[in-house]
Amino acid sequence: MTDLSTHALPGELAAVTVHIDRWRAALPPDAWPGRFPETGVVWRRDVFAVADAWRAGEATPRQLLSAVLMWGYGPIGYGPWRTARSLEGDPDGTRHALDGLRAPILDEDVLRTAYRRLRDPKESRLPRLGPAFFTKLLYFAGYRRGAGGLQPLILDSVVARRLPAGSGVSRPSAWLTEEWLSYLSWAAGQAHRRGIEPEEVEMALFHDRWEPGSGTP
Repeated sequence: MTDLSTHALPGELAAVTVHIDRWRAALPPDAWPGRFPETGVVWRRDVFAVADAWRAGEATPRQLLSAVLMWGYGPIGYGPWRTARSLEGDPDGTRHALDGLRAPILDEDVLRTAYRRLRDPKESRLPRLGPAFFTKLLYFAGYRRGAGGLQPLILDSVVARRLPAGSGVSRPSAWLTEEWLSYLSWAAGQAHRRGIEPEEVEMALFHDRWEPGSGTP
């Protein structure tokens, strides 16, 4: 049995189940992440391990994208097919979009550029990869635990509908770059006031455990 206290990040309630055989059959060999758990039980830490390898030059952007999307889709049946389409669409686009995210500290301009590139069809937007999934890529590639301040976070429809008006997010999907940055700023402020990581704010929203007036999620 997996030790939750060892594998889970603060605020992470459960691992994601991935059908490894289905994903191996769908993805090109060069896109398979070398440090991905073969058990099919995937925690955020497992994806961050691939991100660490990418920052060290030991994994490719395509391998990082595959790890992120395997975690993101989990057991959903169409996940492998959609991921394969994204990988086929632009094998170099992910590399271009992630330029700058290897830095130890990320400023707002770096985050704005990365989001804009993945959102814009003329830049690095990939097929079948909208903001709900490419913000997962930005999160794993760019999050710096313990650094504080503005951190890239996942924004999907579940999180969006639970955000308060003051977060700056006004639409249910297809978020503009400035909406995402406003959400990051709001989450950073909430995290600072509560003494937690910004990612814990996102997790609490996703799991419907966010209590606006409390000291902790």
